[in-house]
Amino acid sequence: MPTLLHQIDMPEAEVYFASHFFTPAESDLYLKTLEEEVNWQQESIKLFGKLRPMPRLTAWYGDKGYTYSGLHNKPQPWLPVLQELRERVEKASGQTYNSVLLNLYRTGQDSMGWHSDDEAALGPGIASVSFGGTRKFRFRHRSRKDLEPVSLDLSHGSLLLMQGQTQHHWLHHVPITKRNVQPRINLTFRNVIT
Repeated sequence: MPTLLHQIDMPEAEVYFASHFFTPAESDLYLKTLEEEVNWQQESIKLFGKLRPMPRLTAWYGDKGYTYSGLHNKPQPWLPVLQELRERVEKASGQTYNSVLLNLYRTGQDSMGWHSDDEAALGPGIASVSFGGTRKFRFRHRSRKDLEPVSLDLSHGSLLLMQGQTQHHWLHHVPITKRNVQPRINLTFRNVIT
């Protein structure tokens, strides 16, 4: 792993983090470009038998489609900015990615519930890039109650790699916050294999 990334101490996981993988100037430019060029959607998912809007805006780009939470994501063609980010992340992670899910957290009320990205359609590694307001990101082990949850602050220009068996043993989420936070864009680069 590049020296900029350091491993997070988590049993049964391979998690690497760099809080400032991109420079502040690069991060500002990427944030502005993504806000303007991405085709953001307000999707709805079924919860407890009712259709509800997702608590964030999303977009899916890449070579393959992907279905999660009953929502089928038809891929949109790669934008130049997404190609550039993919190349930089692939170099840092040593993995290849054929798709990216983008999430726009507009306020502290936008969130992501506890989940893991362990579907058979996904390869073992996910690279997560964040631009904009800093948000808390939490991990908890699926079965071991003796392990404390792990929290990271995903800052402007950060890179988080979740590799190996991480998704099989750990859940993660972005909680709601009452703090006044700036909008945040998160990109999770994936390799869809089916």
